[in-house]
Amino acid sequence: RKRKRKKKEKENEKEKEKEKLKNKTIVITRSTEQSSVLRDYLMKLQVNVLDLPSLIIGPPNNIQPLENALAQIKTFDWIIFSSVNGVKSIDRQLKFKNKSLKEYNKFFKIASIGIKTANYLNQIGVEVDFIPPQFVSDSLVNNFPFLNNKSKILIPRVESGGRTILSNSLKKIGAEIIEVPAYESYCPSSIPDKTLKVLKQNLVDAITFTSSKTVLHAYKLINQYFDSNINELFNNLKIVSIGPSTSVTCRKVFGRVDQEAKIHDINGLIA
Repeated sequence: RKRKRKKKEKENEKEKEKEKLKNKTIVITRSTEQSSVLRDYLMKLQVNVLDLPSLIIGPPNNIQPLENALAQIKTFDWIIFSSVNGVKSIDRQLKFKNKSLKEYNKFFKIASIGIKTANYLNQIGVEVDFIPPQFVSDSLVNNFPFLNNKSKILIPRVESGGRTILSNSLKKIGAEIIEVPAYESYCPSSIPDKTLKVLKQNLVDAITFTSSKTVLHAYKLINQYFDSNINELFNNLKIVSIGPSTSVTCRKVFGRVDQEAKIHDINGLIA
């Protein structure tokens, strides 16, 4: 009876927590193609969700380094993916040659920083050999299961704005690192009219950021419309960050973070 009562109490607490978001207005800044999970979950909680897409994902300005890496793909011991975008880029380039990441997976092991990236890899038939306990590069470095310190590792990453701590740390312990730009994230040119209208009315309760670039691009976009009033605008809403790196940029740009996800992925952000 005690167990049942405690279980019921926990369920009631969760429901009360969910009720706190009911009818709140929250801006999400992920790219249009990436926002569905967060958007759908928030809408189930009867949140008023507004889109402010802050990223457009496209190919890198120079595709040749990626092509060179893929020409020697069988020689790698590991490929480390930090995002679904990196996986899609690699697989797309291989498919141009009538190959696939799934086909080459038998030649190397795969590390994924984050459950979402791992799930996507599994969806396309690629086995994931290692996921760090925390979904940040630092955790991967501290827990990485090397075959030996001479491992050859491919790290596909965003062309600009990403952190270099992963490749630098792995190089220090003797690994051969091939780090290549696999995709680039660009800033959109405008804010959706509905989102802009509600922002101008100061009716937004919170804004979520999932990367440093979403912070920088959102600030650039909003600044086009608000000029010097942007600081006043952000004083009236809560800033929610997906993780430490994003929080650092939030503090640089907005001077604060009101909440940081304990688990650094979309589920953690929702929680």
